[in-house]
Amino acid sequence: MSFRVVRSSKFRHVYGQPLKREQCFDNIRVSKSSWDSTFCAVNPKFLAIIVESAGGGAFVVLPLNKVGRIPPDYPLVGGHKGPVLDIAWCPHNDNVIASGSEDCVVKVWQIPDHGLGRTLTESVVDLQYHQRRVGLVLWHPTALNILLTAGSDNQVVIWNVGTGEPLVEMDCHPDLVYSACWNWDGSQLVTTCRDKKIRIIEPRTGRIMVESISHEGSKGTRAIYLKNGLIFTTGFSKMSERQYSLRSPDNLEEPIVTVELDTSNGVMFPLYDPDTNLVYLCGKGDSVVRYFEVTAEPPFVHYINTFQTPDPQRGIGIMPKRGCDVKSCEVTRLFRLNNSGYCQIISMTVPRKSELFQEDLYPDTPGDEPAITAEEWIGGKDAEPVMISLKDGYNSSVKKNELKVKKKANILTKRSAGGSGSSHASGGGSELEDEPEDEPISLAQSVSSMKILEDMQDEIRKLKAMIVKHERRIRVLEQADARPALPVSEPPPTITVNNNTGHPPEDMAPDEV
Repeated sequence: MSFRVVRSSKFRHVYGQPLKREQCFDNIRVSKSSWDSTFCAVNPKFLAIIVESAGGGAFVVLPLNKVGRIPPDYPLVGGHKGPVLDIAWCPHNDNVIASGSEDCVVKVWQIPDHGLGRTLTESVVDLQYHQRRVGLVLWHPTALNILLTAGSDNQVVIWNVGTGEPLVEMDCHPDLVYSACWNWDGSQLVTTCRDKKIRIIEPRTGRIMVESISHEGSKGTRAIYLKNGLIFTTGFSKMSERQYSLRSPDNLEEPIVTVELDTSNGVMFPLYDPDTNLVYLCGKGDSVVRYFEVTAEPPFVHYINTFQTPDPQRGIGIMPKRGCDVKSCEVTRLFRLNNSGYCQIISMTVPRKSELFQEDLYPDTPGDEPAITAEEWIGGKDAEPVMISLKDGYNSSVKKNELKVKKKANILTKRSAGGSGSSHASGGGSELEDEPEDEPISLAQSVSSMKILEDMQDEIRKLKAMIVKHERRIRVLEQADARPALPVSEPPPTITVNNNTGHPPEDMAPDEV
């Protein structure tokens, strides 16, 4: 007699519950760009979505409590000259967001606590290095102010946002970089490239530690680090079938498991929850969200269920665990963008009868405090994320980390108008400052300033001469009114006129007026 043993897991019955339409966001002009991006980023305070914008690139930032239909004239973040391709919230400050665009510039923005009251066009700092469009921005998970960017120029750059300077420049990719992901403590980096290879890189030096062919298909691939050190990838086979695989960094050539899903042509984005080891696969253009649990028992990646919706998705974002509702046993919250401009919120919930805090569902999770500074990280120090407990709910840090941007002067380039000045945070106790230093004035600028000064002095002299002229004329008229009437027989007094000027002698010369 044979029987089947059901795998024991507390996540076997996780189900997706979409929120009511009035609890979601509507009337959003989602970007129509063909770039393979999620177009969405979310944290416990705000939801950011890349939108269509005339005359440049922009994205909208919505407080999570501002649900419902969004007005067409809602303020945007619109300082880019080209379409925005990727956005990412800083994990250590919920008011700071980075954006990459087709204008080859990466901008870091400061969002007020209450949201935007008017369109924001001035960023805190502009990061300029890439020669072609920037399609990937990624913050370091544990180090403060460390940002990774990748562009179509095949360059990967790691920045110190606090100084606006590039720390590491990697040119080890022969083609377009599809994705990048830090490991748990930020000591290693995994990337996927158009040359079909997956690479593990030492981020401080740019040295390739391991590289191997990932998926044999030519379409976009993605790779993420799991908490246990394994690498989860999505891609396409030679026959253009979508597949996922689980690999060990010690043996990238031989996947632990490879599974083919379907024949759809949309790129799959893996969204990972390190606390529950759940992976959500969301394909661009799909109407389903598949989720799996990664364990140490074969087949290692266990299919759980599929969330089905009638509309295809344009983009998707995942809420950090500190933004989930622990009282309703919500383990993940997904923000799903439709082509119609509707942002649907999906609550992934574990069914439990008790309303008490479930410690097995909510282990300590990474908080918003950085473990190390940017200087410590570039100096060689690694640290795991600072963990917090969700038993009493998530409370934002009382004292925020200050991000002081001190850009050094460059005599070879002129400072842009948007990069000068200082920007102060308006909430949360956080502060971002841009303290420009004096730049040398060129000879052409000095000559131009002297010319303007001479013209102003000349105008002042002309005005003074005109005032003196009018005063003298007024004095002559007053004296004429005070004289007694002349006899009729006497001729009127004559005034001698200068033949050269045509004016009375006491008047000013024309060249003085």
